[in-house]
This record gives sequence, structure tokens and C-alpha cells, in this order.
Amino acid sequence: MGISDRKEREKQEMRKLIISAAMEMFIKDGYEKTSIRNIAEKIEYSPATIYLYYKDKDELFYEIQREAFDQLHEYFQVHVVSADPMQRLRELLKAYIEYGIANPDLYDLMFILRSPMKAVQEDDFWENCNGSFQFLLNTVEAAKDHLRFSDPVKAGMIFWSLGHGIIALSIRDRMKVTRLNEGEQASLVQSAIQEFMQIIQK
Repeated sequence: MGISDRKEREKQEMRKLIISAAMEMFIKDGYEKTSIRNIAEKIEYSPATIYLYYKDKDELFYEIQREAFDQLHEYFQVHVVSADPMQRLRELLKAYIEYGIANPDLYDLMFILRSPMKAVQEDDFWENCNGSFQFLLNTVEAAKDHLRFSDPVKAGMIFWSLGHGIIALSIRDRMKVTRLNEGEQASLVQSAIQEFMQIIQK
């Protein structure tokens, strides 16, 4: 291995170390308490070392967001497997909601917090979400002959919006307005998904 190859490998290893520590701290302590200085202390390097890799906290959190979306995409690949196109759509919506509710902090980072999106310029493409969103579009496209929608992008946005709404209500305890316990809330969500699937189906 040449010197340049070794240096590149060392850079990638350092990035992984920073991201791993930052994600762990974010999940444990939240956004405000996860600072460049605190991350540096955790990995036993100076803050200046982290700034060699990330210009600010927003850029660092954009990388953490990328990791979270990679996890979501992998979750889809494991749990959305049916050969039947409509059942596959149900599995996708269920998997998305499950992941969001099980990972509320990461979900905030992916879809709620402004910080990571500051790293995306106004005319830039938001690439972190691309794998998961494309998975959604492909799944909708495969089921288009069974749906009332002619445009898979519009259908995808409606699916996404339903899942996002349910997750946001759940992880922010807004489902309490129903006066139902957790088990009853989960049953309500599944019933709502089933009703939704019937509405959109031809």
C-alpha cells in the first residue's frame, strides 16, 4: 500500500471515528449538548482535528444524517420483501413508521432539525435521502397499476406524508389526544394504514 493510499485510509477511519462518537452523543445527550468540543474530548483529539474534516457542526450533522438514512434504507431492504406490489407498499409504510418510532432522535435529525439542512445549498440536491426515497418511488411504480394515482412521485409524496405524520405525532406524544393507551394507539395506526390502502387502491 502506497503512502497516499494509507493516508486516505487513515482519513476515512478518522471520519468514521468522529461520526460514530457524534451519533452516540447525539442519541444520548441531544443536539444542543453534542458539540464539536465534546466530541473531540470523547475521541481524545483536539477540536481543531475535527475541523480538518468538517467546517462546522451543521456539516458534521449532515454526515450523521447520512448514516441514519443508510440505516433506514437497510431497514427497508430487510423488511420490505413481498413479491406482491400492494403488500410491498404496506410493508414499506409499516417499516417506515416502525423505524421512525423506534429511533426518535435520529428521525428528528433526518426530518425535523434544521441544522443538517444548512449544509445543503439552496440549489443543491439533498442526496442523503435519495436511497430511501428512490426505494419508495420504485415500490410505488411497481404497484401503479393497482393505484388511483398516475404519477408515482405524487403517490410517493402522499405515502411519505402519511408515514411522517404518524411518526411525528407518536414521537412527540401528540397521539395522547386520542386518550388511548400505547397498545390502542398502535392498533389505531394499523387500522388507519389499512383504510388508507383501501382508499388509494383501484
